[in-house]
Amino acid sequence: MRIGIVCPYSFDVPGGVQFHVRDLAEHLLGQGHDVSVLAPADSDTLLQDYVVSAGRATPVRYNGSVARLNFGPVSAAKVGRWLERGDFDVLHLHEPVTPSISVLALFAAQGPIVATFHTSMLRSRTMQTAYPLVRPSLEKIAARIAVSEDARRTVTTHVGGDAVVIPNGVYVDRFADASRRPEWTGTEQRPTVAFLGRGGGAGKGRPVVAAGLPGGVQGLPGLGVLVAGPGDPDAARDGMPPGVADACEFLGAVSDEDKASLLASAGVYVAPNTGGESFGIILIEAMSAGACVLASDLPAFSRVLDGGAAGRLFRNEDPADLGRCLLELLRDPAGRRVLADAGARRARLFDWSVVGGRVLAVYETLVEGRAAARAAPQPGWQRFLRGGVGR
Repeated sequence: MRIGIVCPYSFDVPGGVQFHVRDLAEHLLGQGHDVSVLAPADSDTLLQDYVVSAGRATPVRYNGSVARLNFGPVSAAKVGRWLERGDFDVLHLHEPVTPSISVLALFAAQGPIVATFHTSMLRSRTMQTAYPLVRPSLEKIAARIAVSEDARRTVTTHVGGDAVVIPNGVYVDRFADASRRPEWTGTEQRPTVAFLGRGGGAGKGRPVVAAGLPGGVQGLPGLGVLVAGPGDPDAARDGMPPGVADACEFLGAVSDEDKASLLASAGVYVAPNTGGESFGIILIEAMSAGACVLASDLPAFSRVLDGGAAGRLFRNEDPADLGRCLLELLRDPAGRRVLADAGARRARLFDWSVVGGRVLAVYETLVEGRAAARAAPQPGWQRFLRGGVGR
């Protein structure tokens, strides 16, 4: 099957949608399909062989953060050429109402179109401006996928129609087989806690972690906090209590391999995100690596953790509750192991061997339906209009 996948966000910067598109493409390639991905990217960005650049992206404030998007007549021309060359059996658009190349592909494409909705919030100024332009083309979408119930609710409420829920996927074994790093591995005397976040934004919960750690540092003086992600360590330390700042080790941006090792090494992975999450792929990655997960009780996180059966939940934006739960987990190795084992079992439900098969089933249904429609006998008046009568 010839499959075209469009990612609206730039491949220059890491992100959940970009990782999802990359991993889906590689899974489909591994199944023997012909896959091409179109995504924004700078000319000097090193891209995988299956990725085609739609040109440089522009930073735009979107959905509570800054996204790198690509739009305009030059981009539209590139999208049109890519569609013509690809002659795809199925076109899979991600975030088709985000004002970027997914919208341009939706305008130009014909044939079976699948759309995946990732976000649980659409009420940005950019979206409010673009949505009236997109609405007529949404009828061309033959199948809608949402990565979570939160994303599905966004579709039914703001976009229209319904969507089948197929979650984000993870290559579970890549995390389960990750090697531990001695300097990151916790002990009873020096337990380690990991946190991944981009910059110092409050949405990812870094201030909540900082405010909730003093109790843990005082209760366990050897506690080490491993903070991964881009950002200025000095700026992140500002405002932290001295003991907390001393306990933190800022690792900066880490590779995929190092991220897996970090999650496998830490005693607890903390996800203090305060809102805007429709899924929680990092939770699945941590669970796959065998980490015990402590997460804010956002609805999306609660669903991933099976209501707390596969990880511990604390009250969102409540530093005191975070600190209390963290201290309890760090003082209870046996309890941590029970939650980590439950998390590892649950993570298997999100492996690409499962998720990829469900996405492929959507493709096959559309392709078979189109073939059946073409093969069906046409009414006489349609044959007449096509010049088929009397031939």
